[in-house]
Amino acid sequence: MNEDVRLTAWVRGKVQGVGFRWFTRANALRIGGLTGFALNLEDGRVQVVAEGPGERCRLLLEWLRSSDTPGRVDGVTEIWDTPRGGYQTFAIR
Repeated sequence: MNEDVRLTAWVRGKVQGVGFRWFTRANALRIGGLTGFALNLEDGRVQVVAEGPGERCRLLLEWLRSSDTPGRVDGVTEIWDTPRGGYQTFAIR
């Protein structure tokens, strides 16, 4: 499936103050074809929204769940939806 999708993921663990958003953006740009953002939430999680081809969003989700991320990921919850658009690039918020 390579149609465009919207991935929203919430990443739990030690993911703030460790460069997690920067590395998420870097990986989204490396994968290519993704727009969206990574945002620190007040409860300590990082929210990641990515829009683009489904396979590329899946690659980003695999990376979020891997041991290759900075900090410590205890879990990732995701939902899939249709893209809403409005993003020019992949940003850190």
